[in-house]
Amino acid sequence: MAKNDKTEKTGQFASELTPRSQDFSRWYLDVVRRAELADYTQVKGCMAIRPYGFAIWELMQQELDRRIKASGHVNAYFPLFIPNSLLTKEAEHVQGFSPQVAYVTHAGGEELEEKLVVRPTSEAIIGTKYADWIQSWRDLPVLINQWANVVRWEKKTFPFLRTTEFLWQEGHTAHETEAEAEEETLKILDMYADVCESVLAMPVLKGMKSQSEKFAGAARTYSIEALMGDGRALQAGTSHNLGQNFAKAFDVKFQGRDKSVQYVWGTSWGVTTRLVGAVIMVHGDDSGLVLPPKIAPFQVVILPIGRDNWRETVLPTALAIKQQLVDAGVRVTLDDRDERPGWKFAEWELRGVPLRLEIGPKDIEKSQVLIARRDTREKIGVPMDAIVGRVRELLDDVQTSMLRKALAFRDEHTQRTTSYDEFKQFLEGRPGFVLAPWCGTAECEAQIKADTQATIRNIPMGALSSPGQGGTCVRCDNPAQYEVRFAKSY
Repeated sequence: MAKNDKTEKTGQFASELTPRSQDFSRWYLDVVRRAELADYTQVKGCMAIRPYGFAIWELMQQELDRRIKASGHVNAYFPLFIPNSLLTKEAEHVQGFSPQVAYVTHAGGEELEEKLVVRPTSEAIIGTKYADWIQSWRDLPVLINQWANVVRWEKKTFPFLRTTEFLWQEGHTAHETEAEAEEETLKILDMYADVCESVLAMPVLKGMKSQSEKFAGAARTYSIEALMGDGRALQAGTSHNLGQNFAKAFDVKFQGRDKSVQYVWGTSWGVTTRLVGAVIMVHGDDSGLVLPPKIAPFQVVILPIGRDNWRETVLPTALAIKQQLVDAGVRVTLDDRDERPGWKFAEWELRGVPLRLEIGPKDIEKSQVLIARRDTREKIGVPMDAIVGRVRELLDDVQTSMLRKALAFRDEHTQRTTSYDEFKQFLEGRPGFVLAPWCGTAECEAQIKADTQATIRNIPMGALSSPGQGGTCVRCDNPAQYEVRFAKSY
């Protein structure tokens, strides 16, 4: 898209977007640009997040940060640059990230004695610090999170969903026992699922990644998977049980209760700015964004409507209503620009504001306002003396209705089969999730991907305790170990 291609206020609606059914990817890029969420920069894959887009991310961040702190974790910060020798200490880890690593080789006009890695993740640098800080079982657990940026040199990029540089939180914890590390890993997975469902109104499916899909260097990786509006899946967050792999690589030891020297058990976990992209694709429509109230920068937009003297007749009442809502803790804006009402309607629909409050001279005479819901487009007349309470009720209802709609869409786009021919038919196009039995071998997993472009998104949590029960693999005649979720993905 052209960097200087701006929507002109010449009668064209700002919400004229490529229809989702015509070209979903083009629609997505149109929304990102026209809703002023982000813009391209001179470095491939590095986006400038604009204020409206960053406000959405901040609200997500605040909701998650509150939960992280309430669960006993504390925030810290670690360096952007990592000596290359540290990254190479954990063999599987460095092998997994090597195609995406960016290096600094020169600084201050000189070649560096040792090249530096621009962090793709922070296990290495944090592991070395934990080795300094942890001496005894009394120092455990260490529960640290950081909000930071990371760089992964992606070959194919897409705003918010896959970028060279992105923002995220990454938790890194150290524990006395394997059981404590596993408990931490699953607790964080539940936290992520709660944020996605109760805040983003985005239903997710929890499960464990296959060995080929797990985080490089982890013992086990768990994920939450969401279904986008085009039928593709998106990994919305991951939580990794690192076992003792990184502790052994970076010599993170402690003296145990029995005086023996032991390695800590580690975890790491993170969600990123790709959640902004997920919200766009799960809830958006042909008019633009549809934002859940809990992450909408403005939950209500007030539009005073009238003739030439509307600033004298309507605006004072609109300003008074705005103040009532602000005092009640509602995020609200008032659009007093000299533009036609139809243009303003389209502009705020594009931006996804949950409720639009319209007020004109006749509304003032009737002592009421008209409230339009962005999610259903329903219009409701509300008495002026009941505005605050009704707005709160509607915001709650929009939030729950959006989750219910997204859940229904996912259910409608989830199928189950034991036949490989039917499996391949189901995966034509972008159909959603397909549940099918799998023998657990990497060979079958790879062949299924080659045949269908679908990957195992995760192994459902309930399946982890009962492998080997029932039937054969969807592709081969070997006994099935699990029924797993397949999908084409971003």
